Amino acid sequence: MQPNSKHDKHGEAVIKRAARKHDDDGHGGAWKVAFADFCLALMCLFLVLWVMAARQQESIQEVMTQSHGGQLDEGQGVMAESMGGPRGSMIERNPLSRTGDSDAPGKQLSSEGDATDKTRNTKVHYESASDLEALSRALASMSADAGLSSNLQSVITPYGLRVMLHDTDRQGMFVRGSAIPTDRFKALLRKMGPLFAQMDNQMLIVGHTDSLQYADTSYAAYSNWTLSSNRAMSARSQLLAGGMPTRSVLQVVGMADRAPLDTQNAAAGLNRRIEILVLTSGQAKNIAAMFGMPGDTQPIDKDVDTVIPDRDLLNKLRNKLLPVKGRTTNGN
Repeated sequence: MQPNSKHDKHGEAVIKRAARKHDDDGHGGAWKVAFADFCLALMCLFLVLWVMAARQQESIQEVMTQSHGGQLDEGQGVMAESMGGPRGSMIERNPLSRTGDSDAPGKQLSSEGDATDKTRNTKVHYESASDLEALSRALASMSADAGLSSNLQSVITPYGLRVMLHDTDRQGMFVRGSAIPTDRFKALLRKMGPLFAQMDNQMLIVGHTDSLQYADTSYAAYSNWTLSSNRAMSARSQLLAGGMPTRSVLQVVGMADRAPLDTQNAAAGLNRRIEILVLTSGQAKNIAAMFGMPGDTQPIDKDVDTVIPDRDLLNKLRNKLLPVKGRTTNGN
């Protein structure tokens, strides 16, 4: 029997083998595109971090720059927040305007705290308790307008008006661990500048911190002493930027954690503060004389002299102390 060749031909199974493409053709393009996207995203991340670090460096330099353009060279130890970042920046740098008294010819006051010749010639003297109380009310009104009424307290003393600008649980004066003022505190200080520009009194600016210590306790490290000094200088810079003349500041002091208001709680916000002591004219002269050349002296022992105190001034201060003892004016 002859086989049916036509039938057998259609009955044969036809097997087609699919051609295998090379692995590089099937998967190489996909992973290369994914890797390129990853590199692009990583580059964008680094660029954002670089810009943020540069901006932070500019802010720190701004608050640490004094009105005459000099910089403090402090705090080479451990900082509470990063001070790193590139030295250059694509962000435009606008240095603080030079305000207040200056020996430079042709210097102008800033527009925010512009003081006219008439204002400079009619300085206000705050000497009596009633005068200081009026100044206290003006400062309390400014703090309320800035939303910081709970952060300001003022006390009338025989030496002048003691103004305390401190942290609370809800609002701080500075970024924690740094000398960078918050926006509200910066605005308040600049608003105080024109008011202080109108007065003839001089002031002390004192910085205080809480008792929390930095990890690095070596003698050259960044400490509460440096932080309190930097914060006091930062407050001075903002007052000058608001139009206060440089001669209004007699002394800038950092006291670290040596004078807490809340002795029971080392980390209390009340202890983190800037104090502005507006001095009476007599007290300002005493402090200036303390650090200047001594006047009439009386020998105590061999090679030891002392300045003879002004007996009339001491009696005057003693008499002023009794009527106003315990009298306070709060800005809350």
